[in-house]
Amino acid sequence: MIRWPDRYKPEETAVHARTGLEMPVSPEAVWPWLVRAQLWPSWCPEFADVVIEGGGPDLRPGSRFRWKTFGVRLDSQVEEFVEFERIAWTARATGIDAYHAWLIERMPAGCRVLTEENQNGMVARLNNALRPKFMGKMQRVWLERLLERANGGPP
Repeated sequence: MIRWPDRYKPEETAVHARTGLEMPVSPEAVWPWLVRAQLWPSWCPEFADVVIEGGGPDLRPGSRFRWKTFGVRLDSQVEEFVEFERIAWTARATGIDAYHAWLIERMPAGCRVLTEENQNGMVARLNNALRPKFMGKMQRVWLERLLERANGGPP
């Protein structure tokens, strides 16, 4: 279950998307690919220019980072971090105030990875009105690419 801060609860936000995928790999195979943010652009070309404040390639509890997705520069901070289990961050830009959460659930044949994002703001509402299923589609793509990477071994 995702632990939403009050301002990002699905019933309080303008946009909500939730996508999950069962993966025949362990949480330990998935986790490094999620937290090694500087490698995101190598397997998700929609992401670029990931910079973690203080340096280093990996997200950690409280990490602040900047990145671009679809040309939008986002300022983010890791808000929740439980190794091999969950990570969540805020993402803010003009007209966007989002919370993106990941939950990894261990299963007998691997794990189930759930990703959810809630957004507020004028740009978020406009994007959702023009492309109502876009965020869910992109979550599916990210999960499928994550599985490909996790199947190939550690970063």
